[in-house]
Amino acid sequence: MLATIKGYYDNGHIFLQEEAPVTSKTEVMVVFLKNEDSLNTSKKRTPGGLKDRVTIPDDFNDPIEDLKDYM
Repeated sequence: MLATIKGYYDNGHIFLQEEAPVTSKTEVMVVFLKNEDSLNTSKKRTPGGLKDRVTIPDDFNDPIEDLKDYM
């Protein structure tokens, strides 16, 4: 059985915010999530950042030679 319970870690102790769904000794796995502040560290995207760096060939939408038999 898998169950997820939210809690927090503080000074070497794990505190659960709700009752565990088991009463006997059970193996557990603990996953530490980063703080929300550290999750949003990516740079903001600049619109048009690749302008003049990426080009599309003039024949981009032309049929591919190898597929002419199927068209």
